[in-house]
Amino acid sequence: MRFIADLHIHSRYSRATSSDLTPENLWRWAQYKGIHVVGVGDCVHPAWLKELEEKLEPAESGFFKLKEKFAAAVKDQVPATCQAPVRFVLSTEISNIYKKNGIVRKVHNVILLSGFEAARALQKRLDAIGNIRSDGRPILGLDAKELLAISLACDPQALFIPAHIWTPWFSVLGSKSGFDSIEECFEELTPHIHALETGLSSDPAMNRRLKQLDRFALVSNSDAHSASKLGREANIFDTELSYEGMYRALADNNGKTFCGTIEFFPEEGKYHADGCAKCKLRLEPRETIKHKGRCPSCGGLITVGVMARVEALADRCPPSSRSFKSLIPLEEVLAESCGVGKASKKVQAQYFDMIAKLGPELGILMDVPLKDIQAAGGDRVAEGIKRMRTGQVSIAAGYDGEYGVIKIFNDDESNVGVRV
Repeated sequence: MRFIADLHIHSRYSRATSSDLTPENLWRWAQYKGIHVVGVGDCVHPAWLKELEEKLEPAESGFFKLKEKFAAAVKDQVPATCQAPVRFVLSTEISNIYKKNGIVRKVHNVILLSGFEAARALQKRLDAIGNIRSDGRPILGLDAKELLAISLACDPQALFIPAHIWTPWFSVLGSKSGFDSIEECFEELTPHIHALETGLSSDPAMNRRLKQLDRFALVSNSDAHSASKLGREANIFDTELSYEGMYRALADNNGKTFCGTIEFFPEEGKYHADGCAKCKLRLEPRETIKHKGRCPSCGGLITVGVMARVEALADRCPPSSRSFKSLIPLEEVLAESCGVGKASKKVQAQYFDMIAKLGPELGILMDVPLKDIQAAGGDRVAEGIKRMRTGQVSIAAGYDGEYGVIKIFNDDESNVGVRV
């Protein structure tokens, strides 16, 4: 079975997240987006795990579904064109901050588990180590290698995925607190890692410039802090709909059962380029070197972005195969097409009108014929999606925590009714 999975999100118990992150809303938005499998996020947080056990029930092996009495409360909000089964898989993200080889390391890791028994076991082990109640993504003074060992002890089928591996401040290969290789971090336990998460600021082509990453499947997830952000990055599988099927697809990494990813344009990610957010200054890597890593405006340290970090560790040109699709969220396409903000009532109304007519968002962005999009959304929206599909966009790259700005239309096209 071919399905789309978003495996790394958060609950409302994580810091800086929306209160709309409930199982019911995740179920509803997964259908709007066209996502079949959703990681629940934060599953070691006691209150969230209790809610999940209350509202979910077993489906296929290792997957769960929303109980009918909870689904019924929001079912009428899902257009008939979007209605489809949604499955949940237990997942959490842990922030590891510790010292290794004389350097303070800050590494985030995503853990997927095959059932509630394993989640409770992991919760118990981590509760004995640090505070798992104040934040859905707990910060633990625990070596990432030790977290991997604990995860496997709780669940031999745990999928342990280093998160957004290039983010400067909090990742295994990040420029500020990471390592120069996966093996340097996880040592002899590295063979138990089957996948790496590329993060919003990089794509598979960038990652494939490193031979050391060849053995890993490259996954992408939304890291959503609100339900509406589901699926901004995701994974495409063609395998048995079960935890075991998904696990095996990532472990085999043969290009057949794990088919690839749905991506941001990496420049839109908020750590793609070098820069200083304080001074609103974006720099190319050569400029960072020229200024010896200091902001030429304020003198502070430049945050070295993903592009430069990949370049520093790369040992080849990227292979030519393209097993991913770079997309722009439909709300952003509509906002630029209409000349208004993406949170405006006009954009929101058009978003729900289009998915009611054409089906889920990801299908509209990737597969729906342009003539159908034109009929439902107008000439300009169809032209915008056409340009996105062919990569005809311009982007001012994100840097130092600031998202990049992506443009589909030139300024002199603001009033042009472009036709497909």
